[in-house]
Amino acid sequence: MKNLKWTGLLAGAMALSVVSPALSHHSHAMFDHNKEVSVTGTVTQFVFRNPHVFLHVDVKSENGGIVNYPIEMSNIPNMITRGIGQATFKPGDKVMVKVHPLKDGRPGGNYVTIVAADGKTYE
Repeated sequence: MKNLKWTGLLAGAMALSVVSPALSHHSHAMFDHNKEVSVTGTVTQFVFRNPHVFLHVDVKSENGGIVNYPIEMSNIPNMITRGIGQATFKPGDKVMVKVHPLKDGRPGGNYVTIVAADGKTYE
């Protein structure tokens, strides 16, 4: 009976050690979900791979410089459901992106909507 308790305790600890990294992966704690910011710029890179799709956009800053915004999106199945595929965005495309910004003030965020140059909106 004593060995059975230890076996159960060990199995529980192993299960928690496997689940914990999976749960932490899906944290969006770095984004301010109480704010939305819109940026307009030029696509520099579109990374269509799991675990998350990323869109990189060069945006003109207030002082006239260029700032690159890495924009985290969802996973590939969710993006396809929303009409976004591997060839949807290409370097040089003009886009307007609404994001939940990073809490620490760095450029970038978690996308809410994207409006392409042709006016098509992706949510």
